[in-house]
Amino acid sequence: MTSSLMRNAAVLASSVILTTQVLAGELVINTDTSDPAPKAAFAQLIEDFEAENPDVTVVWNVFDHEGYKTSIRNFLTADAPDIANWYAGNRMLPYVNAGLFEPVDDVWEEHGLNESLKSAVASMTIDGKKWGVPYTYYQWGVYYRKDIFEAHGIAVPTNWEEFKAACAALKSNGVTPITIGTKYLWTAAGVFDYLNLRTNGYDFHMALTRGEVEWTDDRVRATMANWKELVEAGYFIENHAAYSWQEALAPMVRGEAAMYVMGNFAVAPLREAGLSDDQLDFFQFPEITAGVPVAEDAPTDTIHIPANASNKEDAKRFLAFLARADVQTKINATLGQLPINSGSSVADDKFLQAGFAMLSAADGGIAQFFDRDAPAEMAKAGMEGFQEFMVKPERLDRILERLEKARQRIYK
Repeated sequence: MTSSLMRNAAVLASSVILTTQVLAGELVINTDTSDPAPKAAFAQLIEDFEAENPDVTVVWNVFDHEGYKTSIRNFLTADAPDIANWYAGNRMLPYVNAGLFEPVDDVWEEHGLNESLKSAVASMTIDGKKWGVPYTYYQWGVYYRKDIFEAHGIAVPTNWEEFKAACAALKSNGVTPITIGTKYLWTAAGVFDYLNLRTNGYDFHMALTRGEVEWTDDRVRATMANWKELVEAGYFIENHAAYSWQEALAPMVRGEAAMYVMGNFAVAPLREAGLSDDQLDFFQFPEITAGVPVAEDAPTDTIHIPANASNKEDAKRFLAFLARADVQTKINATLGQLPINSGSSVADDKFLQAGFAMLSAADGGIAQFFDRDAPAEMAKAGMEGFQEFMVKPERLDRILERLEKARQRIYK
């Protein structure tokens, strides 16, 4: 080879290397998906993304849940990845307010996400902007013994009067209407969420958990009055404060109780305990105030671009990828949960199918559950108050006054 040809070859080789370096992007992703199913789902997700985007190399840092919660503010501030996972609604509010998350309205607009991810629009929006992309959630609602309802000629209730009538019919036939275990408090919060969402609507519920509404407000009292009807009529199992949520499944399995306001994760242990899908079914928490848009509790996992990310261009490609219907179908098949993209499909499971249809049609908004939507200190105070109320409903005024004092202290 002549010297000129060698020089030309060297120049060409150098050019190829420089071009490769320009094209090859490094995308750093931090997640807390250390449990087996989420870890497997994210590993496959990253592999598929790299296959479609060969110019991008993903560096994936996996944290355990507790380590992630204590580290996220530090790494968003000082050593930001390009992608970080978190949660929707008020759980992302502190990072939005601190300027640590990047708005991604352009991704939503470019890829039509306002329509395909419609059920999560409200929970992803703060100050009129979108702050990430949701990829999985699971439904809450009323799980019930279908065979017991049928044996006593009870129809699935769709409104508050029908629900109370169903409870009365069950009790008159020797069946406790609702099982619950409030030993660890959060189950009572699920009941409060649904009563408040159905009585006052999503916007009020979110304002309450943001500390913008007094706990002594008449609208809160209306929610508690509805709850009090159920408590004073004896529609919940006795001694519920002594039971965990799992222990409270037993009366339902034995046929001593007929309903449980719970998340879809209760299905597996109920099946394992021997209930068949002919015995067990699900319905949407019924309407209370006519005309209030239907909102649901559906804790939602999300991904975000940190404001200090160095590779926002490829990060947006990753968000758009994870928002796709086919990608959400695949990742949720591994997670055993529900995709948010309304064009996705779900596993052949009647509870997942019911939950997907219900959440996709939830035009009133998606709440994240009381202990996600409220700050930790307020959530603890609230849930303690809910449990106390269910045991001693006559203390309602005292409980609400205590929660109001807590609100004034915590949100100042």
